[in-house]
Amino acid sequence: MEPSLIQEDWQILLRFLPPGWEEKATESGALIRKRKIESPQTLLRLLLIHLADGKSLRTTAAYAREAKVCNVNDVALLHRLKASAEWFRWMSQRLIGDFHVPSFPQSVVEHFRVRVVDGSSISEPGNTGSDWRLHYSLHLATLRCDDFKITDPRVGEDFQRYSVSEGDLFVADRGYCKRNGITYVFENGGHVLVRFHSSNLPLLRYSGSVFSPLEHLRSLGPGQCGDWDVWFQSPRRGDLIKGRLCAIRKSEEAIQLAKKKLQKKASRQQRQLRLETMEYAEYVILFTTVNRHRFKAEDILALYRGRWQIELLFKRLKGIVGIGHLPKHNPESCIAWLQGKMFVALLVERLYQEAEFFSPWGYPI
Repeated sequence: MEPSLIQEDWQILLRFLPPGWEEKATESGALIRKRKIESPQTLLRLLLIHLADGKSLRTTAAYAREAKVCNVNDVALLHRLKASAEWFRWMSQRLIGDFHVPSFPQSVVEHFRVRVVDGSSISEPGNTGSDWRLHYSLHLATLRCDDFKITDPRVGEDFQRYSVSEGDLFVADRGYCKRNGITYVFENGGHVLVRFHSSNLPLLRYSGSVFSPLEHLRSLGPGQCGDWDVWFQSPRRGDLIKGRLCAIRKSEEAIQLAKKKLQKKASRQQRQLRLETMEYAEYVILFTTVNRHRFKAEDILALYRGRWQIELLFKRLKGIVGIGHLPKHNPESCIAWLQGKMFVALLVERLYQEAEFFSPWGYPI
């Protein structure tokens, strides 16, 4: 590409960055000394060549010299990357706030902000490489990121990893079906819609006696949706929190597939499956704190299908942006690389969104 066109594209790209991004480079410690790298623009351009283009540090340094961006070696570039983690995190959070919000069904918009959450492991190379965990929240109405965190792999999936506002409705798989997390969301004015896990969420009747899900599930006929009021005991204060158990029986083909998957996993882990576990596999069972006057059981089951969008997003992040395998070997450079990759992913989303909300000149004013 002609140098003049590259420069023009770069100037357009800068229009998508949040206000104050250059000042933040100095404030966050990414650009304290300006030796060889004289400005935040030069630093960002250099790091994006490495992160977005997938070039190695050594190749990036060579390319920067050839393109007359700056003259820096790969070791110095690694040090700059390490120092830029907080800068990338700050710019990513500001980009999230810039996403446009298209229309969504009025019945949902009036009452809830639906957020799909999940976690994904990211590995370092080598057999002894440790993992990191990406905790990601996706606004279902816009399919845009509204929150993310990068943590040690020992930090498990939990609703407590995310900020909660009144009216938030969190949709998640069974890994999030834990009393502490659900209580945290509920006490902060939010709601949950989560795949039911019988061991992690023991259910009660209002009287305090045990609620047996299987006894109720067995009454469901083909295509019939179950909807039962249930309670669980808050682990914080000991009071009862009300919810609903919504369920539907799977097709015979889906049942056989689910049971085969369970048996394969149990065989690999050399453990015995309980009969109750095999029976639970015959149903899709959801727990929610949303009142049935807002959503019927059929609506709850339909809304849960949107959780698949976050699985597709992780595939895109790992397959297209290349976030699935870390090329760094120490914690400081790993976290900086991951924050940089998330910034690239969000910047791509923002560019794509601008194309959707077409403007004849092709960039924001």
